[in-house]
Amino acid sequence: MTSIARPRAIVDRSELLRQVDAVAARRLGPDAFRAELLKIVRAALDHGRAEVMRRFYANQRGAEAARGLAHLMDQVIRVLHDATVSHVHVVSNPTTSERIGIIAVGGYGRAELAPFSDVDLLFLLPWKSTPHTEQVVEYLLYLLWDLGLKVGHSTRSVAECLRQAKADHTVRTALLEARWIWGDQALYGDLRRSYEQEIQSRDAIGFIEAKLAERDERHRRLGDSRYLLEPNLKEGKGGLRDLHTLFWIAKYAYRVDEVAALVDRSVLSPEEAQGFARAHDLLWTVRFYLHDIAGRPDERLTFDMQSEIGRRLGYTDHAGTRGVERFMKHYFLVAKDVGDLTRILCAALEAEHKKSAPPLLSRLGLRRRKVEGFTVEGGRLALTQPTMFQDDPVNLLRLFHAAQDTGLDIHPAALKQITRDLRLVDNRLRRDPEANRLFLEILASRKDPEHVLRRMSEVGLFGKFVPDFGRVVAQMQYDMYHVYTVDEHTIFALGILSRIERGQLKDDHPVASEVMPTVASRRSLYVALLLHDIAKGRGGDHSILGAEIALKLGPRFGLAPEETETVAWLVRFHLLMSNTAFKRDIDDPKTIQDFIAEVQSPERLKLLLALTVADIRAVGPKVWNSWKATLLRELYHRTAEAMSGGIGAQPKAARIAAARDRLRQALKDWDDDSFALFSDVIYPAYWLGLDVDTQARHARIIRSAEREGRALTVDTRVDPARGVTDVTIYTADHPGLFSRIAGALAVAGANIVDARIHTLANGMALDSFAVQDATGGTFDRPDRLARLAVMVEQSLDGRLSPTAELRRPVPFAPATRSLALAPRVLVDNSASTNHTVIEVNGRDRPGLLADLTRALTRQGVQIATARISTYGEKVVDVFYVKDVFGLKVEKEAKIKAIRTALLAVFGNAEAEGAAAAPRPVRPRRAAVG
Repeated sequence: MTSIARPRAIVDRSELLRQVDAVAARRLGPDAFRAELLKIVRAALDHGRAEVMRRFYANQRGAEAARGLAHLMDQVIRVLHDATVSHVHVVSNPTTSERIGIIAVGGYGRAELAPFSDVDLLFLLPWKSTPHTEQVVEYLLYLLWDLGLKVGHSTRSVAECLRQAKADHTVRTALLEARWIWGDQALYGDLRRSYEQEIQSRDAIGFIEAKLAERDERHRRLGDSRYLLEPNLKEGKGGLRDLHTLFWIAKYAYRVDEVAALVDRSVLSPEEAQGFARAHDLLWTVRFYLHDIAGRPDERLTFDMQSEIGRRLGYTDHAGTRGVERFMKHYFLVAKDVGDLTRILCAALEAEHKKSAPPLLSRLGLRRRKVEGFTVEGGRLALTQPTMFQDDPVNLLRLFHAAQDTGLDIHPAALKQITRDLRLVDNRLRRDPEANRLFLEILASRKDPEHVLRRMSEVGLFGKFVPDFGRVVAQMQYDMYHVYTVDEHTIFALGILSRIERGQLKDDHPVASEVMPTVASRRSLYVALLLHDIAKGRGGDHSILGAEIALKLGPRFGLAPEETETVAWLVRFHLLMSNTAFKRDIDDPKTIQDFIAEVQSPERLKLLLALTVADIRAVGPKVWNSWKATLLRELYHRTAEAMSGGIGAQPKAARIAAARDRLRQALKDWDDDSFALFSDVIYPAYWLGLDVDTQARHARIIRSAEREGRALTVDTRVDPARGVTDVTIYTADHPGLFSRIAGALAVAGANIVDARIHTLANGMALDSFAVQDATGGTFDRPDRLARLAVMVEQSLDGRLSPTAELRRPVPFAPATRSLALAPRVLVDNSASTNHTVIEVNGRDRPGLLADLTRALTRQGVQIATARISTYGEKVVDVFYVKDVFGLKVEKEAKIKAIRTALLAVFGNAEAEGAAAAPRPVRPRRAAVG
């Protein structure tokens, strides 16, 4: 007969007590007994934790593991208490005042502990503490601390607990979850009864409103979106704390100890209660992995953690979707479910209390009236009858249309009914002309569409009515450039576009705000912005696939053929303007010509500008900056002028002559000979690429350096309007100069966003760099500017090796290491009339630009202009180059060698950087301007 092995216990309290009693029987001294006690309990803790984790890795049930750790802690505390009162601080006949109860509060009170959670305890007394109770509490706490536990504790009487709970919602919440562990259970019973009678039975509405307000403030502090790509698992929107808030509200209002009991009260359906359980278990499972992998109480689900946890949970790559993306989509959908449950619970609570108290979410009064077929209840739109959506599914859209039109919020009960009636959204409703008219009016409303569209998305109506949008709900963009999921990014972008149109962002976007009232195709613009990322996650070019979706959805929404065509074009080319402004030299006439060839009309130019600004602004709070704004404005103005015949009407020689004349007027204090000395060393391309103020500054730098015989001049000028600092370097030209300067700037902590290289007829180089700090802000601190000049000087005279400095190990490995990002090199001989354009894409790192330019120098390539763009962990560096003869690089063998050399920078950075650098020039001294 086969024996069945008994499952391993997490902890055996009886065995622990037996061991403690055996140690006590040896009559050791106090210190020796304490040491032996700690040894026994520490071994039990280690065994118990290992068993909990073994079970967790076997079944991946985080909620069960959290209960297991709480059970382990219960038994440890009971053993320590019994050992203390039986063998250390012994009272043979304790008085009533020496009673003590040990109560778990907070998360521990819910019988849930993560691997690195705090253990929150309340030592409950009948009255004030006595010397005996003080000794017991102190001894217990020191034992717990010596075991390495983080213990939050308080010692209070029942009366003190009630008094503080009445004054402080935090204490009230902690006591709501109080759970007896050990000691005098009658004291706990007194606390429980008094709490229910004196606190819980009074002002339930006030408590619930306080908890919801607390939740809203927490959301606001952490980004106010459940779709942040690196969410805070515990405190973020849709996270564990939101589930806790639901539990607190339910427990306080309905006197239930578990969510399942809300089904009996008809507050939640069985399916909704199961949804709560699924969300609870997934969040706890992810949290256990987070703590276990990090080895500390880490609550932020960073990119590197997402990859590892997704792998451990069994999410694999398939059907063109990465496993980590599938895992995070599941996570975000669970976060959305948490929001649904909150609305459902609030609706039930308000329905129960509306006769005796004001609404939970509004103090606008209870006067009822009719608006567009709906009832206004408590200042919010409500249903006249629960079957309104079943009677006519178009009412689903009418409700949101009315909410937008009137500015009223929607009653939680109506939102709850929408969630339960989503099955009514079928192809018949999607094809309904009236439903589509309502949707299009919501989308393109001159009132704020963002709030209504987000509410539609939160209840699931948006994704059901537009299934293509439903496919990108919770679709993450797995990079460190985007901050939000695709759907959240899109809704943010629509809100930004609306604010631009309403003139609310004139200071940030003056040109876009100016052109928006003049666009003739505003409906097309809003639909295009809705659809610009609609095809992400499908594999292939999302712009091309998105344009195909636009051609399908435009007629369905009720757009005219020409509107649909405009939408499809905008979706297809929604990255054209940013790519041109950020990756190409807009001073090159060919750049403007190629851009005009695609855009073709002033109307499309205006639409593309507005869409581009809204798109970039919605990527994340730190993505937009003055430098990007300057580039987009400059591209827009140059293109608009060229379309109207302003640029290109004059021959090139005439435009150069006009530029010289403008500079001569700006330098009125110069004599003709001085001006001639400057202009004679300048090549023609210089005159058409820079504004007259910059040229005048360059002229003064060169004259000053030549008069004083300086071998090196480093001039810095902060430009707040563009959000950059211009660094101009005038020194003798030599191969590898760009690389050495770029390395020095990197060592100084400056990020290069634009670079222009001018070789003069006198053999000198006039190189200009636009730099920012690491956060995208202006590099303007005087001490940092001084250090930058010193770094450039030391790099050029050989005293500093930027490569060696940048190879120093960083203190921690950044999260970007987990992101797959294959480098790519593109060589284009059609983008410029006179230069070969080389575009390099890959993972960014300190000193990368220096290594790339060093590799180009070794290939005998001259760099004329560089445009640097960073998108999170990804860098896109574009170089306008010529060969050693001043011609385009067109031989296939040479192009292949350049591509191989640049890719090697990403494949073996250290080896590449360790190779010999060109011999440096030794400047005598640097002048800092």
